Amino acid sequence: MAPLSDGPNFERLTLFFPMWNEELTLARTVAAAHEIGGELVASGEIGAYDILIVDDASTDTTGALADKMAHDDHRVQVVHHPVNRKLGGSVKTGLAEASGSLVLYTDADMPFDLADLAKAVRLLRVYDADIVSAYRFDRTGEGWRRAVYSFAYNLLVRSLLGLSVRDVNFAFKLVRREVLDHVELRSEGSFIDAELLARAKHLGFHIIQFGVDFFPRTRGVSTLSSPSVILRIVKEMTALLPDIRALEPLPPERRRAHRSPE
Repeated sequence: MAPLSDGPNFERLTLFFPMWNEELTLARTVAAAHEIGGELVASGEIGAYDILIVDDASTDTTGALADKMAHDDHRVQVVHHPVNRKLGGSVKTGLAEASGSLVLYTDADMPFDLADLAKAVRLLRVYDADIVSAYRFDRTGEGWRRAVYSFAYNLLVRSLLGLSVRDVNFAFKLVRREVLDHVELRSEGSFIDAELLARAKHLGFHIIQFGVDFFPRTRGVSTLSSPSVILRIVKEMTALLPDIRALEPLPPERRRAHRSPE
C-alpha cells in the first residue's frame, strides 16, 4: 500500500510487550515485531518503529535476553521492574515509557498474528479512530472455564461502565499518543484493560473493534483465570468505578491538540 502523502501516515509506532518469565517466547515475539514493523515502514504507514519490553522482575533469563537484544539493536528498549508488579503495573510502565505516536500493547505469547496489526493501523487511520481494540473470533481454544469467566466479565463491564467492547481483556490495543496523554491509569491488576478503554471512552475518544484469529498460549504460563486474579479485578473495578463514571468528555481541540496531519 502506498502512503497517502509524501511522508508516512504516522510518525512512529511503539510495539510494547509486558513480560514475566517469557524466555521461551521472547526471541520469536521480537522477531515477529521486527517483521511487521519493517513492513509498515515499507508501506508508508509509519516512519519508524521501536520495540519496548517491560521485564516484570522475571526469575528466568528473560531480562538478560532482552538486554542483549537492546544492546544489539537500538530499536529495542527494556525496562526492568525490581519487584513483580503484575499485569497492571507492567502495562502502566509500558504505556508511560512508550514514545511512539501509535502504541500497540499486546502479550509476549502473541495471541494473534502480528500481521493483523497492518489492518489495525489502516482501520485507525481510515475511520479516524483513537483506539483499535481487537476481539477473538473463537475462544474455545483456551478452555470452557476461562471462556465463561470472560463472558461474565465482559457483561459486567458493559453494564457498569457502559463500555460496548466485545473482548475487553484481549491484549490487542492500538492506541494513539493523544489518548495516553490524557488517560491516567490506576489499576495494578488485570482490570487495567477495561480501565484504559473506559477512561478513554468517557473522555470522548473514539474506539473501534475488529476480529482476529486467536492462538492460545503454547509456551510459558498464564495466570489470568486464577481465582485470586478474578477477585482482584472485581475489587479494583469497585474501587475505581466512581472515578471513571465522573469523567467528562474533553473538548475536541484538547483530544487532538498534538495530532499531526496524516
